[in-house]
Amino acid sequence: MKSAQTGDQPGPLDSRLLMITVACTLLPVMVTLDATVVNVAQRTFIVEFSSTQAVVAWTMTAYTLALAAVIPLTGCVANRMGTKRLVLGSVLLFSLGSLLCALAPNITLLVAFRALQGLGGGMLMPLQLIILARAAGPDRLSRVLTISIVPVLLAPICGPILGGWLIDSFGWQWIFLINLPIGLLALVLAGSVLPRDVPLPAEPIDVIGMLVLSPGLVLFLYGVSLLPQRGKITDPHIWLPVAGGLTLVVAFVVHSRRRADGALIDLRLLKHQQVAAANAIRFLFAITFFGSCLLFPAYFQEVLSKTPSQSALLLLPQTLAAAAVMPTVGRLLEKHGPYGVVLMGTTLAVLGLGVFVYGMSRDQVNLPVLLAGLALFGVGSGCMITPVSWAAVHTLDSSEIAHGSTLFNVNHNIAASIGTALMSVILTSRFDGKGRGAAVGPADSLAEDAVGQGLSPDPVTLSSQVQAPDLLAHVGNETSHAYTGVFVIAMIVLAATAIPASFLPKRPATRVDATPIEPSVA
Repeated sequence: MKSAQTGDQPGPLDSRLLMITVACTLLPVMVTLDATVVNVAQRTFIVEFSSTQAVVAWTMTAYTLALAAVIPLTGCVANRMGTKRLVLGSVLLFSLGSLLCALAPNITLLVAFRALQGLGGGMLMPLQLIILARAAGPDRLSRVLTISIVPVLLAPICGPILGGWLIDSFGWQWIFLINLPIGLLALVLAGSVLPRDVPLPAEPIDVIGMLVLSPGLVLFLYGVSLLPQRGKITDPHIWLPVAGGLTLVVAFVVHSRRRADGALIDLRLLKHQQVAAANAIRFLFAITFFGSCLLFPAYFQEVLSKTPSQSALLLLPQTLAAAAVMPTVGRLLEKHGPYGVVLMGTTLAVLGLGVFVYGMSRDQVNLPVLLAGLALFGVGSGCMITPVSWAAVHTLDSSEIAHGSTLFNVNHNIAASIGTALMSVILTSRFDGKGRGAAVGPADSLAEDAVGQGLSPDPVTLSSQVQAPDLLAHVGNETSHAYTGVFVIAMIVLAATAIPASFLPKRPATRVDATPIEPSVA
């Protein structure tokens, strides 16, 4: 089936395409929701399994590393097997991992089953973009992306709320069992509405690429994940895996350039100016977005003394604003092309962070100003996500889309990990620079200041002791100043996306593509 519409007369979103979009939307929602739900269960795991925080943290690390290991394989496997079969197999594996997690009798098996979940879920996010790009064609892609991205934006906010409710009401097992009905729905929809795609001409299996890229990414991201805990890149626990991972990744780049065809990820796609620009924007944006989204709730809890549930609710303005602007973004993208929309998004997102910084830098923190800044940041983010995803695959033909989506998601995964680690380390270093050691929260800072004033550092008695001097206010101001500096750095990184954005098309695309809904062997 061919697209017969022009950029000026885009085809309608028929019922079949809408159902494909709904089915595809469930795929990244499952992965994102599961990652955020488990975050709130860390303390519960420590108690239930009589374990430590260092061990329990592997329930998140193993999942993340498994995702990183399998994502690079997506393009090659999708072209060989077909996307529908790959979706069904991945959802089944993810659901099986979820069931086993719920039945895990000890923390060791729970970590192992979380890795199994990651292996199943890793391909689902790039598969979503592959299927939508092929099914919608270039002239309808922007609109289906705006529909599919909204639930993905809501998942990180709903995850902690849902996780807390499930743990309190039914037990920790249900944060995994909830995946079973979602997985069943995804299987039914995928089996009934996804196109029966015929695998594209088989590419030679890139054994060398598999042996160097996936292990390289796992090693690199493992080292990066230890950065907040260890604090210094010179720590052997960090630089050894990071250096080893980078060496393997560089080896893959050299191998990919020497291999004419069939590389695990076709890096020649970066010769497309639009693809290269989209990936550069995504890299810088993901560093800022995920780093900031880690620090927003931490700030609410440490400085404003909010609970995790309250912090999650305070993030709603950001998510709802991003979701609300999505339909408008789709129309702007069709009429004006990605350049203007992305540049507008960059401006609004930077301005939103600036408003947030202004609200937190006041003598008395102004919560309405903080929420307004979050909403503005959400609008800006919403203006960037869809156009950049669109630009990453829009100029590619059907056989290249799988590799383009895989490249885009590998890039995203690396940047997200770097962003969260980098922002955490910068925050910690700002406390260290003020002579606070590793005190990164009000309780630690309060105890240190209490000792300095000759008071007992016992947390039980601190509250009554502090009522006299302005110790609490002092600690709150110090903490706010540290967060302010980190968010200013985030603003600078985000503003830098304007540079690669200048290479995006400045006019709406009028290209007519013959991207088939049901790919056939050429």
